[in-house]
Amino acid sequence: MNPSTTTGPDVTAVDPETLTSWIDAHNDLIILDVRSGAEFESMHIRSAYNVPLPLLSEHADELTERLGQRVVLVCQSGVRAEQARTLLRRAGIETAHVLTGGVPAFAAAGGDVVRGAQRWDLERQVRLVAGTLVVTGLTGGKFLSPKFRLLAGAIGTGLTFSAATNTCAMGKALAAMPWNRTAAEPTREAAILQLPVPGAGSGKSLVS
Repeated sequence: MNPSTTTGPDVTAVDPETLTSWIDAHNDLIILDVRSGAEFESMHIRSAYNVPLPLLSEHADELTERLGQRVVLVCQSGVRAEQARTLLRRAGIETAHVLTGGVPAFAAAGGDVVRGAQRWDLERQVRLVAGTLVVTGLTGGKFLSPKFRLLAGAIGTGLTFSAATNTCAMGKALAAMPWNRTAAEPTREAAILQLPVPGAGSGKSLVS
């Protein structure tokens, strides 16, 4: 088993094997899955709570009141989880960990996951849309009008800005699309108020 590793002065990562051992050993562990409800429905860690990143961002202060000191943030790859860690740190939680490789890595390592209706994850959709727009811009620029190349340039600029700021406007837009939403999309009441109050009992989720 690899120990959790520190990737910076205040950025702590935890690998799937370590997280599995924590789930077995610590009743106060809280796992927050910050992906969309649709992604969570497709596959999630059995003991996780679904608090999508936009909801976490809006209610970070309230959320920290229900979190103890043993928190692990997960998403599809770790990018959104790291954004969530930054938000929680600003709200007073400085010990949150980020799962290396996200939920897919946890499943690949034999972790206990719940699988549902399969959908493309949000990050894969972003790559598809961005790639399609770049190809469209280059092709249109060659055969229709040079102005189409501006589309490819705009996408390149947007991806560069996304990497520099660790945000993704296209991902936020795609998350709002009908195919990425479920009838049970988490709300403040369903996502945050279901969390146990620290010291009041087990941190295990009631969501199977």
